[in-house]
Amino acid sequence: MIHKNITPVENIICLNNIEQKNRHKAAVVWLTGLSGSGKSAVAANVCSKLFQHNCQVFVLDGDNLRLGLNRDLSFSREHRWENIRRAGEVAHLFYQSGSIVLCSFISPFETDRSVVKEMFPEERFLEIYVKCRVEECIRRDPKGLYKKALNNDIPDFTGITSPYECPQNPALTIDTETNDIDESGDKIIALLRRKGITDSLA
Repeated sequence: MIHKNITPVENIICLNNIEQKNRHKAAVVWLTGLSGSGKSAVAANVCSKLFQHNCQVFVLDGDNLRLGLNRDLSFSREHRWENIRRAGEVAHLFYQSGSIVLCSFISPFETDRSVVKEMFPEERFLEIYVKCRVEECIRRDPKGLYKKALNNDIPDFTGITSPYECPQNPALTIDTETNDIDESGDKIIALLRRKGITDSLA
């Protein structure tokens, strides 16, 4: 609820002018998937490729926000919702600056992701499902979290004791069991071109 005495301040430079200067459109690329599916690695790959084309780009990673802005939140259902809501608000600020924002969040619940989608024009929000079987994520276990979850050391862990709801109509599905990180990144770059986000880039 917005306080009655708070007035939003409009940006001095409109988004259209920023996009003309950048030679690309602003967009949010939301990568969702299980822990260990490869979201962060794919986001980093895409960021590097866009940066090489002089794009204004930034990666928002779930762990980074949990260590800072969202460090007061637990992993309860209510706090998971708030975690994603805050992430969406931060993404929106970067979007308003003209950036291509690569968001890497497990974001396991469809309702939470829908709240974020509604913050952006439909054509500027691209939901990417980073698909990987939980068995493979357990095998990879890059942070050792699945081992802890299977030993009951981490409650409400997505894919083990808490559900993951797959996107019903993502802009793109990337299977990281059959595509390596570079191939996955290329698929997202191709999607950005098809959607007209980066079609003016050489």
